[in-house]
Amino acid sequence: MRSEAAIRPRQVRFEWSATPLHWVPDDPMTSHLIDVLHLLLPAGERWFVNVYRQVLPAIADERLRGEVRGFMGQEAVHSRAHAAVLDHLREHGLETSAYTRRVEWMFERLLGDRRLPAPLRRSWLRHRLAIIAAIEHFTCVLGEWAICSSGVYDEIGADPVMLDLLRWHAAEEVEHRCVAFDTFQELGGRARYLLRVEGMLLAFPALVFLWDRGVRFLVRHDPTLPGRRYRMRDYTRSVRQRRAPGWELLRAVPRYLRPSHHPVFEATPERALEYLASSPAALAARG
Repeated sequence: MRSEAAIRPRQVRFEWSATPLHWVPDDPMTSHLIDVLHLLLPAGERWFVNVYRQVLPAIADERLRGEVRGFMGQEAVHSRAHAAVLDHLREHGLETSAYTRRVEWMFERLLGDRRLPAPLRRSWLRHRLAIIAAIEHFTCVLGEWAICSSGVYDEIGADPVMLDLLRWHAAEEVEHRCVAFDTFQELGGRARYLLRVEGMLLAFPALVFLWDRGVRFLVRHDPTLPGRRYRMRDYTRSVRQRRAPGWELLRAVPRYLRPSHHPVFEATPERALEYLASSPAALAARG
């Protein structure tokens, strides 16, 4: 069902000195709408890696173990790459630590490790795997959009370094789209469909809430936008201009909840691998 290509991390680097704060020309609202990724991903992907480090010894299938190792490596690089953008925002006078501290608290405390008896500890791991599998469904959908539908950014002259970061990350999300779901299924999810539903019912509203709060925070603290507020019409304008995904995200929920769902049928991996073969950052990482 899946490609035989190995999942491996690419040690990419990005140079932000020439990237403007509003990297979408004349569109600070869309710039910040996408910039929410940099607020959420560093802590979130560190949490992914911590959870998978704990479940790795329990995975009997050697192929899946190798994929999980590759997934962990990719997520660790994603976390570092997006954290570097926060330094770039800070250099432009946009300090994000008040928001990222709340995100870190959520992943480290609310969803972090707990002192529990062994059976409850295993159950808590399965619950977190269910949440991660649901989140990875959305990152795959977002990845597909970024690879296949974001050409409008090139047309309007958006910053090429930011576009490369977003598309490189998007392509790797499509590349490893099956790993989180397969791990969840392997470690008990196959017999617990309701746990899969629970993971989605927790993940989807949490992502919507965090994204909404994040973009409002960025706009409110942007020193070049005194008194501005982010409103729903700003989002609908971005969607209408094809600068942000819209109904794709909502339609992704019922697909995931089908009992027959498998991520192998999501996205276009050929397009993702094609981008990874041409990404400036990925090519530089290959030396």
